[in-house]
Amino acid sequence: MTTMTTASMTSGTSEKTWAPPPEFAADLLDRYGLTCPPRWGTPRNPNFPSLGPKLWRVMEKLGAPPMPWQKYVSDVALEIDPATGLFVHREVGLSVSRQQGKTELTLAAQVHRALAWKRQRIIYAAQTRGMARERWEDEFWEKIAASPLARHARIRKSNGNEAILWPRTRSRMGITANTEKAGHGPPLDLGFIDEAFAHEDDRLEQAFSPAMLTRAMAQLWWASAGGTEKSMWLNKKRAKGREVIEALMAALAEDPAAARPRAAYFEWFAPEDMPRDDPATWHTTLPALGFTVTVDTIRAELEKLDPAEFDRAYLNRTRKSTPPDDPNIPKAEWAQLGDVASRPAADELALAVDVSQDRKHASIGVAIRLPDGRVHLELIDRRAGTDWVVPAVVRLAALWRPLVVAVSGAGTPAGSLVDDLVTAGITVPKKNKKGEQQPHRGHLVILRGGDMTEACGQLADALRQDTVRHIEQAPLTAAINGGRTRRVGDAWVLDRTSSLVDVAPLVAVTEARWALLTKGPAVLDDYDIADSFG
Repeated sequence: MTTMTTASMTSGTSEKTWAPPPEFAADLLDRYGLTCPPRWGTPRNPNFPSLGPKLWRVMEKLGAPPMPWQKYVSDVALEIDPATGLFVHREVGLSVSRQQGKTELTLAAQVHRALAWKRQRIIYAAQTRGMARERWEDEFWEKIAASPLARHARIRKSNGNEAILWPRTRSRMGITANTEKAGHGPPLDLGFIDEAFAHEDDRLEQAFSPAMLTRAMAQLWWASAGGTEKSMWLNKKRAKGREVIEALMAALAEDPAAARPRAAYFEWFAPEDMPRDDPATWHTTLPALGFTVTVDTIRAELEKLDPAEFDRAYLNRTRKSTPPDDPNIPKAEWAQLGDVASRPAADELALAVDVSQDRKHASIGVAIRLPDGRVHLELIDRRAGTDWVVPAVVRLAALWRPLVVAVSGAGTPAGSLVDDLVTAGITVPKKNKKGEQQPHRGHLVILRGGDMTEACGQLADALRQDTVRHIEQAPLTAAINGGRTRRVGDAWVLDRTSSLVDVAPLVAVTEARWALLTKGPAVLDDYDIADSFG
């Protein structure tokens, strides 16, 4: 008897998300002691000097010694091209979760600029002018005033003309509103767009950019945690930043001396397949974890916040609008039937295969009869493409000896796999003299249209009747939440086309359960009869 474990059953279920080469993380660990590298990040160019260490000293004077991630970002952001003596990067984009030290880095970059060059005009913008003033006065100035740098600065609070002034260099740090006129006036040396998720268009960037044209050392910085579908400007910037980094990494793999883009980008992010309640996820997404925040504080946030808001704030995911639930799919019941400790013995089980509508991913599901009569459903594997499916099914069939292997027939995305499965040895049972198929252990069962409506209805009933268990796998839960159905006569089936996510994982376990309970008894009866003549 084989006992299945979560590790063996869930390997390969993660949807592939781009990741940088291993040497990128190794370099950041070696240079900065950074154990939480970004998923997308501009690598440090060792051939360029940087003013980053000078900014680190400013952070120390402001009472916030830089964490490894802040050292890395500022070291890259302030690289100097030795050929020109100018900053390599005209733009610096930072997408990082809340409470990671973004404010301290933002402030230090402004103060460093104000102290390092003469007559610098620095403007900071947040969601609104009021929010910008609140941060500027209650956080920026308070930190400066409590530091050794206070003797070099003074504050002017008059409405509409607010500024932190640095008399020695005659530089000034001001604020602005989120309008088309923001940044208008004298040339701009450093512009900060904070909380970029709140900006629904590019008006600030369009206002700042012209004011920077005549300033050779000008930089535009923007920073934000994840936003929503309405955060058009941030979402565009994140998409472009990812594209730039992926292209840069590919170019550097071919030529280490490849040209660097003028925009630096850094993003810490947890893909959807990483569970939100797993500290391992937090350790790959929160670079301040272990420094200024703890696992306990993040766990407290998880308990307090709506899941979608937790994802946005601490996993840096874009919060999507929640569409109406499909009334045919028992979403609430599914959530109640999770049991991460479920470890069923693989005595009576059925496998099933399904393919997404766009054929970009395929899934293998399993249904296992539990001792109490319930059925354990689990996603065994989910990967890109379909070429891996048949070899995987053959290996699993040899290892676990399922009662049957199920797959949808002609007219479905998975129907194209039938011939390959048969050729590989997962054969269809022969018909008897009555024209009926009698499956034996390991035979292939092909679901027709009526079988699928039956399978979907049976699963919905089983969820409502508490006869299902699952281990809370993200792709399955996503399929439950985002799945949609279509009518077939007076019944319904899962609809791959209209569903908001890939529902192949859910289709696979639905078919596996149907095959286990509908075809499995015939297989077992056949063996029982054969045993009686032994």
